[in-house]
Amino acid sequence: MTTAPENCRINYIELNVRDIDKAKSFYGKAFGWTFTDYGPQYAEFSDGAMKGGLTTTAPPSPAGGPLVILYADKLEAARDSVLAAGGTICQDIFTFPGGRRFHFTDADGYELAVWSKE
Repeated sequence: MTTAPENCRINYIELNVRDIDKAKSFYGKAFGWTFTDYGPQYAEFSDGAMKGGLTTTAPPSPAGGPLVILYADKLEAARDSVLAAGGTICQDIFTFPGGRRFHFTDADGYELAVWSKE
């Protein structure tokens, strides 16, 4: 019996947000994500490799969840995009054994990180 390649792999991430349009604007501007609307309370996002959702069906809960980490070829450019889109840097670029990264929060208070090998 063979196992499908997507078996037991992260497949989708969902964020509860206060305002879908504001979240779409931020992630679209900061990272170029695209969106498909599924009614007034849900929008699916695609970053080109993975899909996820933005929903207003529950209040945002940024504390206590997993840390979502994005990859960027150019870390400083990604940080500049986050700032230009209205994000807040909560931990500026630092070095770790695998490369460098920074952490930011979006308008709903979710903390995410961006890393680069260089």
